[in-house]
Amino acid sequence: MDQALGRTLARDVCATIDQPPFDRSPLDGYALRSQDIQGASWDTPVSLRVLERVCAGEIPTQTVTLGTATRIMTGAPLPPGCDCVVRQEDTDLGCPTVQVYTPVAGGQNYVHAGEDYWKGDILLAAGTRLDAAGVGVLASAGCCRIWVYRRPRVALLVTGDEVVEPTIHPLPPGKIYTANSYLLGARLNELGMEEVSCYVTGDDPGVVASCIKRLLDGHDCLISTGGVSVGERDVFHQALPLAGAQPIFWRVQIKPGTPAMYSLLGGKPVLSLSGNPFAAAATFDLLARPMLHALCPEPQLEMVMRQACLDTAVEQGSGMRRFLRGTYTNGHVTLPQGHSSGVLRPLVGCNCLVEVPAESPPLKSGDICTIYLFSGR
Repeated sequence: MDQALGRTLARDVCATIDQPPFDRSPLDGYALRSQDIQGASWDTPVSLRVLERVCAGEIPTQTVTLGTATRIMTGAPLPPGCDCVVRQEDTDLGCPTVQVYTPVAGGQNYVHAGEDYWKGDILLAAGTRLDAAGVGVLASAGCCRIWVYRRPRVALLVTGDEVVEPTIHPLPPGKIYTANSYLLGARLNELGMEEVSCYVTGDDPGVVASCIKRLLDGHDCLISTGGVSVGERDVFHQALPLAGAQPIFWRVQIKPGTPAMYSLLGGKPVLSLSGNPFAAAATFDLLARPMLHALCPEPQLEMVMRQACLDTAVEQGSGMRRFLRGTYTNGHVTLPQGHSSGVLRPLVGCNCLVEVPAESPPLKSGDICTIYLFSGR
């Protein structure tokens, strides 16, 4: 249970006990019969004989009868015969006789067994993502082991002779720092994926094929960036066959990220995305996220769509279905400046993708559009 936070239940969890498991007192006071103190007041207190003192964790041994009471503490089991608890502030705290100054109705200050849930009740349904309250409920029922979905072990492969790690200083001529490995690694962590491995390599088809096979050997799926278009160095056209992968599709009718590929190797998914940073980010949410949800149906992996009022005009129409970065707030979405697939900085602070349908004319401020939220909840 100490590792349950954020995980998603794969099976219903049913209570094996009532909660609370016994009638208990919600406060410090005296357990008694309400009819014995109906005329009690500060001027005319009712005197009752105190049978015993019961603290939380103890068991009452005597039954409350006419003219008697049990000194009771918060959380302690209520004795047989009582139907209410009077606050200690409304008594003289006496023992072996207590003076009660205030009447209490039957059932008042009385917590019944099963008030939270009964044995056999479904505490949490399959598909529930566990937050702190959920973990607490399961612990209160004595659950120590639960069935949750296993999160996929994800491998990231970033290709390109031009990419170097951010630790290299100064930046060599003709090179760029790899953003995709950190961008997509962080995105996977945001979505709850914990076992993420990343490898950066050049544009040699044989080396890339070897990396694909090695990474998939210890992971459930592989997401790559770069090498998927039609240039001489777009190596995945050669590397995937060399690795023995079965091609499923190449190219999707969206911008950015049109040349995305999807393959299977040993039954494991290989999703190959464009190397342009925003194209990689957009197609990750549009393609990789549903893939991960198919492997592990956790709610944060679901694509959540909304209808929003566009507050920023899109001055250029689109022949192909297009996605722009945006910021959604209270039913409205605004767009930053800069929508090139190779430009990453405008993505900072955005929380959604904005869909521009195929064959769309320019969009005006005030138009209603479909957005895809980065955060599912």
